[in-house]
Amino acid sequence: MFSRLVFGLGLLSATALVHPALAADAARTLQIFVSKDKQSLAVYDGTEVVATSKVSTGKDGHTTPSGIFSVLEKQKYHESNLYSAAPMPFMQRLTWSGIALHESNSVPRYPASHGCVRMPGSFAKMLYGMTDLSVPVIISDGELVPRPIDHPTLFRPDTPTAMPLLSDVELRPSMLDSPEKPVQVAMNDTAAMPMPAVQPIAATEPEPPSEPISMLVTRRTLRETVIDIQTLLNQLGFSAGSPDGLLGPSTVQAIKAFKTLRPAEFAADRSLVSDTLLREAYAAAGKGEPPNGVIMVRQSFKPIFEAPVTIADPGLALGTHFFTLHAVDEKAGTADWLGITLENNLSRETMKRLGISNQESSIITGKPIARSLSRITIPDETRRRIDALIAPGSTLTISDTGLGRETGEGTDFITITRG
Repeated sequence: MFSRLVFGLGLLSATALVHPALAADAARTLQIFVSKDKQSLAVYDGTEVVATSKVSTGKDGHTTPSGIFSVLEKQKYHESNLYSAAPMPFMQRLTWSGIALHESNSVPRYPASHGCVRMPGSFAKMLYGMTDLSVPVIISDGELVPRPIDHPTLFRPDTPTAMPLLSDVELRPSMLDSPEKPVQVAMNDTAAMPMPAVQPIAATEPEPPSEPISMLVTRRTLRETVIDIQTLLNQLGFSAGSPDGLLGPSTVQAIKAFKTLRPAEFAADRSLVSDTLLREAYAAAGKGEPPNGVIMVRQSFKPIFEAPVTIADPGLALGTHFFTLHAVDEKAGTADWLGITLENNLSRETMKRLGISNQESSIITGKPIARSLSRITIPDETRRRIDALIAPGSTLTISDTGLGRETGEGTDFITITRG
């Protein structure tokens, strides 16, 4: 961690620094902002700029994508896999398709790269020493500045309560992250067993801080719809296969069998998967109306869980917003969130696919962050689960456009606003 304490040394004239040092644990809450219009980079600690530099982003034909990224991998010396093994010292990867921050001898402060963000050597080395994996990197046309956001939809630390110790408790299956990985969780059945006394815990070394989580709130896509249908049909006694969001033979057969028992409801429905199918499956399982949104949670680049949410006024675009949890006060139950709004003009085809009739009012008028947050309803059970997981450095993205093609194995949620 020593490099974080001396990162102010050896700066280029193009670099400005506010703080001579940062505490080691502050690296978890840094954010990096790249402006393509100004060809500049700013590092924020909360709302305060701690370092800046000139950069060179992608030129015509090799544009640097705009959007929300995070540092996925770091290598002090890296050679390009795409461009004749070109050297990329102090590389910090943003996508597995080839976008990164790295040192370059050519940083003319105009777009000159093949898509990466070039930085002067001394600054690239300094930034490499400041960051940990998962540090957010936001790339946009204009400059963006994180602002404090206080809204009841945002998460706050779960106030700890005294819980009984788990002793001879039955292990029961929990929600699976994947079909190949069965998980067991200890659960107390208070109706079946007496409540044991809470035992004092001996003084030990303080526990390390929890790893931050990343979250995405978005509209449900075909994937989430199919997962729901698979889950519900399995509960109803049909063999729909593992809830993986894929329309495999077992799932197709189960859907057809379900429809056969309800000929009137599906007489005019020629699609294999439709809103009618989802509503009928929810009704048959006694689940009420199906949700139209989803919240997904990852930790250390791995999916943890996802749960339904409700988005009010679905014909209105949510916009694209990004929040970072800068600080948490467990005792007071408070959390300091910072937020930004990114320009993200949806194509007509995308709006039609998502059922959006109006995107303008959510993005450029009023208070777009507060308006979007107020339209999202998160079930209490899901909220309690997330409240118990949040830690400084946790992030939340709100987007209309789903997971996106760059989000995958070994990433946080990556949102591309312009390719």
